[in-house]
Amino acid sequence: MLSTSLASHQDENAKLPQLMPLDAFEGSLSNRVFLCLKDAILSLAFQPGEKIRKAELCDHLGVSRSPVAEAVTRLAADGLVDVIPQAGTFVARFSMEHIREGAFLREALELAAVEAVAGHITDDQITQLRRNLRLQTVMVEDEDFQGFYELDAQMHEMVLSFTGYPKVARMAENSWLQVNRARRLLLPQPGRVAETLNEHRKIIDALANRDADAARLATRDHLRRLIQKLEPLERDHPELFMAK
Repeated sequence: MLSTSLASHQDENAKLPQLMPLDAFEGSLSNRVFLCLKDAILSLAFQPGEKIRKAELCDHLGVSRSPVAEAVTRLAADGLVDVIPQAGTFVARFSMEHIREGAFLREALELAAVEAVAGHITDDQITQLRRNLRLQTVMVEDEDFQGFYELDAQMHEMVLSFTGYPKVARMAENSWLQVNRARRLLLPQPGRVAETLNEHRKIIDALANRDADAARLATRDHLRRLIQKLEPLERDHPELFMAK
């Protein structure tokens, strides 16, 4: 009887997605657990609507219930999980309303950022962006979608950081959470990463030329094209979205 119960538990535990090790993250134990689960949700290792079983997570990560409970509370505050009394904790489903709102906020911040940065960008900062772009090219050639995704995020973070305002990057990241998660569904699409790479090149070229108008236009087109690509997902993957 005991062996049957143990086997059943192991089978359930084996269903957990591949999680990044806690030592890949920084901070306190509860913060590392939070970042680990956030990464799993944003990368779609945990699918929208999937139930998160805290006991199994504790066993898998080798931690007590407290840091997992704290992480879930923070994820709920970010809108990444839904805690339903008497039912459990579930990965939040997508909402096109939330995606559009996040994209609207991100566009406002990033357009202001590129306009400001174009006026004072240094040669060293341009070199950093060019280096990032070359690495993106390698990721496209190798069809390394995860690597491309990480470099994509780094490029945008660099531009925002060049404003000299630390809060801008944090606000942009928070507004982009739901978009960030949904866009993972797009990267494996044939030709999408190559299109994105070309859009990035136009932004960096405009910044290198210190052309604020061209930088704003290239950034606006880039962000809006992404939303246009996301719009059909609700129709194509209704199971991943909140019921209307």
